[in-house]
Amino acid sequence: MNYAYIRQMPHFVPLSQQQRDILSFAMEHHLDIEKEVVEYSSKNVSLDERKDFESFMQNIRKGDRLVISSFAVISDKVEEIVKVINCILSHEATLYICAPETKIDRNTKLLDVFPLLNDLRQAQEEKRVQIGRPKGSRSSSKFDVYHTQIIAMLKEEMSVSAIARELGVSRSSLKDYIESRGLKELIGGSWMKELPASRQIENVVLICPFEEAVKQESQEKIKEKVS
Repeated sequence: MNYAYIRQMPHFVPLSQQQRDILSFAMEHHLDIEKEVVEYSSKNVSLDERKDFESFMQNIRKGDRLVISSFAVISDKVEEIVKVINCILSHEATLYICAPETKIDRNTKLLDVFPLLNDLRQAQEEKRVQIGRPKGSRSSSKFDVYHTQIIAMLKEEMSVSAIARELGVSRSSLKDYIESRGLKELIGGSWMKELPASRQIENVVLICPFEEAVKQESQEKIKEKVS
């Protein structure tokens, strides 16, 4: 399965731009994107708190391909990116990054990945000393809490007026939100996916850190019940 993974959060690249980057990359490299995974958060949270993303990573299968626009889509922390890469490799899957163009699989040399991670670390250091909002970023909106509902209703081809009535909000403000986030463009080319059923990993040399954490948590609960 070929997945496009995009993520929305405050002060980040719009979903529609991420989608365009991935589709351009996929066409250039003859990748047929079959499903799109969209993760939405009203704030930038740690990897441990992103349970939907963790569930998705646990269900990646051997031979799957995951395409992202940049490393920053996964996380702004190098150690979290390393954890995700480890999970992908443990499942014998492949990660494609659009910018800079990179392919990571079990044949990838770590020396080729380190410079990319170092660039991300330097970018984060520079970001910490910036004053004000980063160029091109957007502030949070009161409509962020309705984000998932708005996308669902747009996919059902409801009008902006109908959605505004359903949510009990101003039509003009809602229209501005939809346009600023590029939600109609996103829906127009979207393959929103349902997570596949869970699976059992067999004959895997590497251990996915997400699955290992779940296993340890289950063992601890069993020990508590026994004691």
